[in-house]
Amino acid sequence: MPNDALPKQAVLVVNAMSRNGADAFEQACTMLAEHGVDLIEAHPIKDPDGLQKAVRKALAQRPPMIIVGGGDGSLSSTIDDFLGTDTVFAILPLGTANSFSRSLGMGPDLEAAVDTIANGRKLRIDLGAIDGDYFVNAAAMGLSPLIAETIPHKLKKYLGIVGYLLWAVRLAFKFQPFRLTVDDGEKQHRTWATEARIFNGRYHGGVELVDDVDLQSGDIVVQAVTGRSLFGLAWSWFATLFKLRSRKQTTTEYRGTRLRISAKPTQRISIDGELSGSTPVTAEVARAAVWVAAPRTAET
Repeated sequence: MPNDALPKQAVLVVNAMSRNGADAFEQACTMLAEHGVDLIEAHPIKDPDGLQKAVRKALAQRPPMIIVGGGDGSLSSTIDDFLGTDTVFAILPLGTANSFSRSLGMGPDLEAAVDTIANGRKLRIDLGAIDGDYFVNAAAMGLSPLIAETIPHKLKKYLGIVGYLLWAVRLAFKFQPFRLTVDDGEKQHRTWATEARIFNGRYHGGVELVDDVDLQSGDIVVQAVTGRSLFGLAWSWFATLFKLRSRKQTTTEYRGTRLRISAKPTQRISIDGELSGSTPVTAEVARAAVWVAAPRTAET
């Protein structure tokens, strides 16, 4: 057995309130058992505030692995508690965008996740942190937090990414650009922006928005969609979604291990799709912070 093999025993905790959580719980239990994963305990959580409590209770027993099922917000809300432990953090992507699973190279579906948990490897990854709030994938300011704050739950649940896009069109007419400042410790960089993303992984909203950073890079990347036009923001998303050559011309990137970010007017920040604070903030990288379950690539 390779040194990076994953444990065969785990606790399963699923956010049954996530987009696909209620339907996926029983299916996941069956599939994990069929793949040789012994579930010590399994909990479907229907209380929105109960997921973190359940994970903390499970961690107190020091299991070899905890499998958390939910969207990116659910995963991000529980990751802090894995710091300083040897427990492997494994995921079932059950949300709308499932950006973290994509950054892991795992894919967004239940079958791929179970295969990874059964046959994958332990991997030590970086986490991002905004004022001490750790996150797995990406944070954003601009139109994205406005969508996260106001989108109706049913629209998100039943239409997924299409629902987000429809709501974004509705909110775009109320949104104003902002003056972004990024201080890397040596220089203050200033630009007009319509959106800014703070990356630990490569994906945001289920779309690969930055292609030269990964979960072991040791960097935090701030990517600003520059300019003052909402048409420019729409074009940036379109060019990135279809990987047009012009996509890099719509953004400016700043990177480092610690970046101070401010904006005028003050901007709300969403972390992995959940609102969490506002500017000014400090974004930094927590190097090799947690063990996760990752796919076993051809090279490993």
